[in-house]
Amino acid sequence: MEPLPSWKTFLIELLLYAVLLVVYFAFVLHYLGGWFKELFDHDRKLFAVMALVIMIAQTVGLEIVSSFLIWLMRRKRKN
Repeated sequence: MEPLPSWKTFLIELLLYAVLLVVYFAFVLHYLGGWFKELFDHDRKLFAVMALVIMIAQTVGLEIVSSFLIWLMRRKRKN
């Protein structure tokens, strides 16, 4: 089977990131929204640090998940 053109791979990865981002955003709002509000109201320095930690974790997590899913798609195409 022929490999996908680079623009198709890009579109698949873009769609994947969009879905994962929406899921992640809903998760953070639902489970961490109250805690972040408390941090913002009472300790802005800790809030800033935790916001950076969450952003870095999101970046690393999305990269790991998307790389794994793209690896799976490529593996299935080779078979």
